[in-house]
Amino acid sequence: MNLLVVGLSHRTAPVELLEKLSVPGGDLPELLHRLLARPYLAEAVVLSTCNRVEVYAAVTAFHGALADIGAELADRAGCDVAALANHLYVHYDDEAVRHAFRVAGGLDSMVVGEAQILGQLRDAYAVARDAEAPGRLLHELLQQALRVGKRVHSETGIDRAGQNVLTAALSLGVGQVADTTAEQWLPGRRALVVGAGAMGALSAATLSRYGVGELVIANRGLDRARRLAGHHGGRPVGLTDLAGELAAADLVVSATASTGHVFGAELVAEATRLRDGDPLLLLDLAVPRDVEAGVAELPGAVVVDIEQLGSSLDSADDPSAPAGGTLASDLGGGSARTAAPAASAASFAAEGSVPAAERIVADELDAFLGFLRSANVAPTVAALRGRADDVVSAELRRLAQRRPELTDAQRAEMARTVHRVVQRLLHQPTVRVRQLAAEPGGDRYAEVLRELFDLDVADGVAAEAIRVAPTESRPISGTEVREDGEIG
Repeated sequence: MNLLVVGLSHRTAPVELLEKLSVPGGDLPELLHRLLARPYLAEAVVLSTCNRVEVYAAVTAFHGALADIGAELADRAGCDVAALANHLYVHYDDEAVRHAFRVAGGLDSMVVGEAQILGQLRDAYAVARDAEAPGRLLHELLQQALRVGKRVHSETGIDRAGQNVLTAALSLGVGQVADTTAEQWLPGRRALVVGAGAMGALSAATLSRYGVGELVIANRGLDRARRLAGHHGGRPVGLTDLAGELAAADLVVSATASTGHVFGAELVAEATRLRDGDPLLLLDLAVPRDVEAGVAELPGAVVVDIEQLGSSLDSADDPSAPAGGTLASDLGGGSARTAAPAASAASFAAEGSVPAAERIVADELDAFLGFLRSANVAPTVAALRGRADDVVSAELRRLAQRRPELTDAQRAEMARTVHRVVQRLLHQPTVRVRQLAAEPGGDRYAEVLRELFDLDVADGVAAEAIRVAPTESRPISGTEVREDGEIG
């Protein structure tokens, strides 16, 4: 069994394509079942956020699985596979593990170091687990990725050094409505946060810290709006109250999971007409977008969405830098890419945080790969011991037939003695082969054992051998983005 990650993000695809591929939480189980119905996928987890859609899979064949995933994504996007391939990146085996760890640590995010991705990855794993989509291999990968992400944030302070997506959007948006900074512009302003999910919670916490004069939380479910507003001294309203609230707001942050527009051009036009020329800043952090495209053309309305934010943050990236991962030709055209780390990371994280986080990822990657290699030799060792037991049992039966005068006690003693001899003979070689298997290229030791002893190890048993993670286990439920916007 091998690991494969196929995805696309704000760096490789336009927001229109991300909108088409975005998977609401309620649709995830169906997509997971469709993926697992494909012939080359044995396990699957789908991560869908405002700026990425990724499929993590345990596969039986690389090319077949790549084609399977590409076909499902193309079907969802409503385009042919060849057109989609130009926007995909592909990670396989070791690089798939590295990518998962970097994603969890916020190192592959639009804003390096942002903390929301850890909660989003946890939620994606929980949905997949409820759908019985991950097996032992993806269970271990995702659990360890969450541990690595939590370690990165707790040991490096990268989330404190860097900005979150909202902070970056505020900097970009305020710069378009005022000749000042967000810190100077926000105090005393009226802010409307639409959506009470993880991004809404983070937005409320951030705006509260900036000292906005009034904070309004709008959500379809009023109970969640009340809870979030209560944490930050805000006022809860339902979505039916948006028209009145919009005219009074200076800033709108919208991050819902709606499949349609929350703010149409007509609604915003009426609000701006009532504002007597004061600009209305709308930060659209949702995918699909909450703000209709035509709103940006309205007088008095300034819109910042995920696509603009991504272009701004990636402006320092070198477009000629070589991309890793190829093989999009296997999907029917183009060339797949491995999304490169954002070159603008230095602008958003204190010096030292990103390198420290990358070192943690590298250390955890080595440990995890060694663990996987060692675990994968376990079925071969078990088969060898089973073969030895079979030989011993056969010889003891033959001896019992030749020496019928032996008592039961004598036969039992002889069996114990022979088994002890065989186990002692096998102990050192099997311990050593486990150690050697943990090293790079260690798979060949298991292959040699299978060849020498003509062992039959069933396909896929290696994944079943995985039992525990290589580093200290910590409860996954403890990793979450709380309503105060911090990681718990």
